[in-house]
Amino acid sequence: MTGAAGVLVGHPFDTVKVRLQVQSVDKPLYRGTYHCFQSIIRQESVFGLYKGIGSPMMGLTFINAIVFGVQGNTMRLLGHDTPINQFLAGAAAGSIQCVICCPMELAKTRMQMQGTGEKKSSRKLYKNSLDCLARIYNREGLRGVNRGMVTTFLRETPAFGVYFLAYDVVTRSLGCEPNDRYMIPKLLFAGGMAGIASWLSTYPVDVIKSRLQADGVGGVNQYSSIADCVRQSVKREGYMVFTRGLTSTLLRAFPVNAATFATVTLVLMYARGTEEGPKDCEPAPPSHHTQIQQQAQPSSL
Repeated sequence: MTGAAGVLVGHPFDTVKVRLQVQSVDKPLYRGTYHCFQSIIRQESVFGLYKGIGSPMMGLTFINAIVFGVQGNTMRLLGHDTPINQFLAGAAAGSIQCVICCPMELAKTRMQMQGTGEKKSSRKLYKNSLDCLARIYNREGLRGVNRGMVTTFLRETPAFGVYFLAYDVVTRSLGCEPNDRYMIPKLLFAGGMAGIASWLSTYPVDVIKSRLQADGVGGVNQYSSIADCVRQSVKREGYMVFTRGLTSTLLRAFPVNAATFATVTLVLMYARGTEEGPKDCEPAPPSHHTQIQQQAQPSSL
């Protein structure tokens, strides 16, 4: 429920991010984050902001199962709840879930770019996310469905590591004593900062990933490889190209992750009883951070 709510709240920001990341520098449609929001709603209605939402909604359960299963098992194998182990466990989880994440984000990106500027697209290439993946597979095979896999791996592996590491470090720094009246605000802050740190750590890679996955929509491929995409992007737009859509991403990252951790904590408290619940927030026991993280959804989803 928390993950689905996060997708519903965050998807419009993701659509804006992708549109800004891949728009042509020669004929830009949007001047910035606010103008992009405004234009999409005016030209495509509010539903334009939710294009491609079916893909992350479908992949949510599988990704969460992989991420938190791998993260929890890795922490048990490592044996000690330390910040560095949190990073390693998060990185391991991030790398493995790419198998689901890459095709999911490919379909999402293609759907988000479809019918740009049109309220009712006269030429719909894809009916929905599944149809999108099916058509790509029929034309390009497994390689086409996994377009952007390397950049997804390069983004997700360190991003998940930083995500779990940042949350662990912030919660330990803030402290969370039993019956602390500021426990929820502290967890809100920690979750929000973890989301922001995660995105900042690999955002340039995300720009390249979006461009590669959106490439070829009109039948013509602009980039031949990751290096070629980086080279062309920097040559035409400078190094600031790697910050395209960052504002929208950070606006989504903090509230979505903050709300996720707060919601999970409240559910755990009520499930285990008001006396037992707050004790799980003490930074000392090794089970605290793992228990919270194994039920929260990272912002990169």
